[in-house]
Amino acid sequence: MGGFTLTSDAPLGSRNTLRVNARAKLLVEVRDPTKLPEILAYPAIRGGKVLVLGEGSNMLIGGDVDGTVLAMANRGVETFQRDDRVLIRVAAGERWDDFVRWSLGQGYAGLENLILIPGTVGASPIQNIGAYGVEVAEFIDTVEAWDTHKGEFVVLDKAACAFSYRDSTFKQQPGRWIVVAVTFALPRERPLSLDYAGIREEVTKMGVERATPYHVAEAVVRLRSRKLPDPAVIGNAGSFFKNPIIGAIKADALALAHPGLPVWPHTGGTAKISAGWLIEAAGFKGERDGDAGISNRHALVLVNHGKATGPQLWAFAQKVIAGVEAKFGVTLEPEPLVV
Repeated sequence: MGGFTLTSDAPLGSRNTLRVNARAKLLVEVRDPTKLPEILAYPAIRGGKVLVLGEGSNMLIGGDVDGTVLAMANRGVETFQRDDRVLIRVAAGERWDDFVRWSLGQGYAGLENLILIPGTVGASPIQNIGAYGVEVAEFIDTVEAWDTHKGEFVVLDKAACAFSYRDSTFKQQPGRWIVVAVTFALPRERPLSLDYAGIREEVTKMGVERATPYHVAEAVVRLRSRKLPDPAVIGNAGSFFKNPIIGAIKADALALAHPGLPVWPHTGGTAKISAGWLIEAAGFKGERDGDAGISNRHALVLVNHGKATGPQLWAFAQKVIAGVEAKFGVTLEPEPLVV
């Protein structure tokens, strides 16, 4: 069909990086977003459950989807000038890492710390992806989406997106929005973010005296490649747990009782602490139950060693959450969407 493809009883095992073998009653791959009203009006789809899926790199699928899985497969990058700013409109179906590398090749700055994050551009604003001290919200100008409540295409500015740590209006209102494109405002120059998780040290190891965005990107690639397991080798969804944000007084008390716990200042009398450190200190790094477990390379990463089901992976994640809470009195929250 023009602009989209329908597949019944579609396998999803290759469409989620945790490699959960599930199936969808109906899979729709959308190459032309203007077809969304037509697609959603189909009798087999209208009024039923619709799950929007990018590369499945930020999702734990609990089982077969008794409804429609909608995959945005549109492509395209456009650059245009508005007032004194250069804006870049990117289709939701573009791969995030490809876009980051393109932006660096074009001489833009800002996204270098976010290199090598799996997933699509359309998924990036949903949980306000971030890494190594940088969040994508800083560079988003607008998000274009189909609003299922209003039945129309809308453009949300940054304020309307309600971005916060790993959160946004898209995550707060699941099922309402289908992101079709994201427009970024990227500068040619900006101060580099070097003071997080060993970036400056890695740049120094590279023998670089005056770092550029390219050098920072290369340092992040080296750090991520050493620390995080490759989804192509072992099923995982990257960091599975958010770094907890707690009261600053409680964070100070935990740091005093547990020397070595990383604590970062946050807003409004709160602090962010390292979920990975808590999980490792609670003894879960490298542990597994059947094919579900925690990576032996990074304690934040839930992994599928082979044929773990969605419920088995979620049960192990809950075991980790319970263990950390019992030891430290801190409740971890999952970063990916749990379906």
